[in-house]
Amino acid sequence: MVIEQWLMVAVFITTFISLVKYSKVPERVFSVTVLVCLALSFVSVNDILTNAVNPGLVTLVLLVLCSFAFERTSILRRLSAGVFHGSKVKSSLRLLLGTAFASAIMSNTAVVATLINTVKKNQLINAGKLLLPLSFAAILGGTLTLVGTSTNLIVNSLLIKQGHEGFGFFDFSLIGLAAFALCLIVILLRSRTLPDISRDDLITENYLLEAEVSLSSTLIGKSIEENGLRNLDSLFLVEIVRQGRLISAICPEDEIQANDKLIFSGDISKVLTLQQFDGLSLYAEQDDLLRDNLTEVLLKSDSAIVGKSLKQAGFRARFDAAVVAVRREGSALSGKLGDIVLQSGDFLVLAVGKDFPTRTNLSKNFYILSGRQADNMLSGWRDYATVWGFVASIFVSVFTTLPLLSCLFIYIAFLIFSGALTVNEIKRRFPLEIWMIVLGALTLASAIENTGIASMFAQNIEGFLHGQSIYIAFVLIFVLTLILTELITNSAAAALAFPIAYNIALALDVDPIPFVMAVAFAASGSFISPYGYQTNVMVYNAGNYQLSDFVKFGLPISIIYSITAIIMIPLVFPF
Repeated sequence: MVIEQWLMVAVFITTFISLVKYSKVPERVFSVTVLVCLALSFVSVNDILTNAVNPGLVTLVLLVLCSFAFERTSILRRLSAGVFHGSKVKSSLRLLLGTAFASAIMSNTAVVATLINTVKKNQLINAGKLLLPLSFAAILGGTLTLVGTSTNLIVNSLLIKQGHEGFGFFDFSLIGLAAFALCLIVILLRSRTLPDISRDDLITENYLLEAEVSLSSTLIGKSIEENGLRNLDSLFLVEIVRQGRLISAICPEDEIQANDKLIFSGDISKVLTLQQFDGLSLYAEQDDLLRDNLTEVLLKSDSAIVGKSLKQAGFRARFDAAVVAVRREGSALSGKLGDIVLQSGDFLVLAVGKDFPTRTNLSKNFYILSGRQADNMLSGWRDYATVWGFVASIFVSVFTTLPLLSCLFIYIAFLIFSGALTVNEIKRRFPLEIWMIVLGALTLASAIENTGIASMFAQNIEGFLHGQSIYIAFVLIFVLTLILTELITNSAAAALAFPIAYNIALALDVDPIPFVMAVAFAASGSFISPYGYQTNVMVYNAGNYQLSDFVKFGLPISIIYSITAIIMIPLVFPF
């Protein structure tokens, strides 16, 4: 190999190592890879621009934009409301089937975020038996269609770049349905082995509240025991912040002083109990917003306030709301409420002002879980038109010669003209991270081809596998991608594994589609690690699971899923 090829191999290996080390920011890793390839002249500016408007990538971006309007329809709310009634088995089936088929046409992250609270609050089945199956059902549902998961769309983008037509909407369905059916049986049979979540834990939810002692409070000079702050209904005094010092070992004899910040943990529904104490004001009362009608929200990963403290975020100005309480699954919060640095996935309880429902930045920053819904939730004819318009777009692309990309352009235009989606929302919520990841993957593939690494790799593989079974190479690609998915993210795994799989297929002189399908299904098969898929992270925290719970519960499902895919893919798409 010449030095240019050695450098390209080094770039590829460095990209892989960086994705493992910096798995939370794959878009940054791929951005650096693009710049390095450009600086080394492995790709040209024209290559990058061509990749940036790849039809598969544009389709992916449009689908993400469509999902913003789709998430605001009544479908998920209706699904959530109609799950738990009748027998436990029927309720479990309704939950898992509804989650899977909803995830086949919309963001599975939004589906899981909407259903987590419903699962945790149900009185029929312990939430510990359902939260992990909920995530797995969403993952399996995403494999049913082309638009079910970003992984399928990323692989489709890479396939189109190679000159192929791309996948049809239902090309994944037969394999996905077989895997889902068998895995669903295993999930239902083994869900009883999952740990229970204490009912008390579900009620209190570990929310952190702050109340300040005023200068004129009658609590001053009296002990916690004397003030009756020790045995509150579903609230527990865990810390006191006094003159910038944190007191975390609270004794009943400790006296209350003026300007003390009392930090409570417990059931947010009992928050107004604290108003009964003279001179004790809640954090939200400082903004004169506290009402008995509270709103619970989940902070999105792309929110503008992630990484900022509540003081820095300027809640009142941004949202006409004040934070009453904060909860972070999987970790304990401490200290003053205003100093807590917000992270994606944090649960906030807000006391909202009259302008809160009309703010246009709510959907960008939050999933609204309970309480008052924002005015921009779709209702009436827009609700139905958004749902049936998407269904119509899919059917037109499947049963006519009009491609999916054209249908989605028309559908997006309809959403804008109908008011279901605004241009400002598109600008604010443009999926830049996904776009950067796929652009990086496409550019990396271009660099591999331009430097001759692809053809050289294909020749070496042909010699190495000479006389060997094609099926062995196919299985190795599936297993390699599956391992990558557990180590890094599913999107990054698909992006890295695709060029390897495609060039192996070329070296063996067989149809590359089965190998590409192996990448797509393996990249979605994250059932062992809580970190390989975003929905896994969400339920891992919400259910207080241990890593061992994922391994013990997910390993049999991963094996069944893998065997089914490995058998079904060559049957549906022969070599």
